[in-house]
Amino acid sequence: MKKLIINNMMMKRGFFNFLTMVVITLFLAGCAQSPSEQEKDGSLMDWWSDARFGMFIHWGLYSIPAGEWNGSTGHAEWIRTTAQIPLEVYDTLINYFNPVKFDADEWVRMAKDAGMKYIVITSKHHDGFCLFDSEFTDFDVMSTPFKRDILGELADACHKQGIVLCFYHSIMDWHHPDYLPRRDWETTRTTEGADMERYITYLKSQFKELTTKYGAVGVLWFDGEWENTWTHERGVDIYNYVKSLQPGIIINNRVDKGRSGMQGMTASDEFMGDFGTPEQEVPAKGLPGVYWESCITLNNNWGYNRADNNWKSPGSVIRMLADIASKGGNLLLNIGPRADGTFPGQSIETLSEVGKWMLKNSTSIYGTSASPFSSLAWGRCTVKSDGRNTRLYLHVFDWPEDGILLVPGLANDVRKAYLLAGGKKLEYSGDEGDIVIKVPKEVPDANNTVVVLLIKGKPEVFDTPVIVKE
Repeated sequence: MKKLIINNMMMKRGFFNFLTMVVITLFLAGCAQSPSEQEKDGSLMDWWSDARFGMFIHWGLYSIPAGEWNGSTGHAEWIRTTAQIPLEVYDTLINYFNPVKFDADEWVRMAKDAGMKYIVITSKHHDGFCLFDSEFTDFDVMSTPFKRDILGELADACHKQGIVLCFYHSIMDWHHPDYLPRRDWETTRTTEGADMERYITYLKSQFKELTTKYGAVGVLWFDGEWENTWTHERGVDIYNYVKSLQPGIIINNRVDKGRSGMQGMTASDEFMGDFGTPEQEVPAKGLPGVYWESCITLNNNWGYNRADNNWKSPGSVIRMLADIASKGGNLLLNIGPRADGTFPGQSIETLSEVGKWMLKNSTSIYGTSASPFSSLAWGRCTVKSDGRNTRLYLHVFDWPEDGILLVPGLANDVRKAYLLAGGKKLEYSGDEGDIVIKVPKEVPDANNTVVVLLIKGKPEVFDTPVIVKE
């Protein structure tokens, strides 16, 4: 075990983090409400649901080979098992992890400028390597040439810039001697003496570190729950344990066994988890009354792979964000930093372009609810209450060449129509029925132009009946 070394700087940062944790935890916890009351009325999820947009960061030892092993370039964060690297070989990567260009303030600034409200970073991925200074393992960042607590620096940067810091922590662990099962190809690695209960104690010790050293944590994002050694009972226990450490924390459904594959939604109510986690996909339709977040990569991989240049365009990300918000979900967009601590250039460019759009249009994303329309031929809709009125944010992906935007089946009286970016007023007609809005023939924003429709009361929409010939 490591010795606990305390110096003046750590004491000052620890005291600052303690105060920050108290203030933000009280805010997230709702002060006057118990956790059970919060979960009942949904207030526990308010900040997260309002945020709609976060940054996922997969970073660790696997960033060093950059997706390549023995001439094969199809690997990433799973490289230890996809390339079947023996533990004693993989562990030597710890001697080369030295991200001298890492700048926590710059990472957080890029997330904030892109319009993201929270960051989820891999405190520990499946390979078992920890990006923080853990008292319970030497397989962490303090054993590398870098010797700096990355999560501590990110916590300070997030607190300064008003971004909520969250941690991804893998249940599965390919390094820890007590975790079972072994990989099926690890035929020479013995399981003798392995004790899964002792591993659970290790996990809990690290959860306590993560929730006491870095201030208030917005989300603890679990993964790796699918192996048969993880049970529903263990999921319930860990969920309740983490909540006892920080009542205001949010926990995803991968803490338990109820996730339905990559679709990510919980199968039934007996399973724990505050939100669902669709992976690399967006639900085809909205999920009323259910909290969910699509986690999606910018290219094909979660961790850095230098050969992977299949990047999503800024426009596709902007439309994906609007699509997800229109269905009542969040987008957790992944970045895979290089081993030196920098973001790939294409990631930086995309974040910048998305940020420019968000600077003008973020009110159509933050704090919105799902669309009342079953479908819109030209795009999506997000909704926000405005006193006795409602603002419909019409996200127009396919701009009408004739300058006529049709909003079908809207029964409400219309108060006003205008472009969100710039505020240009638009003419409209057809109250209490199909609404026709006269828009500029030249598209203001080819990625996604937002037209605002201010209507009286809550939206009342009548879908056009579909006639099927039998």
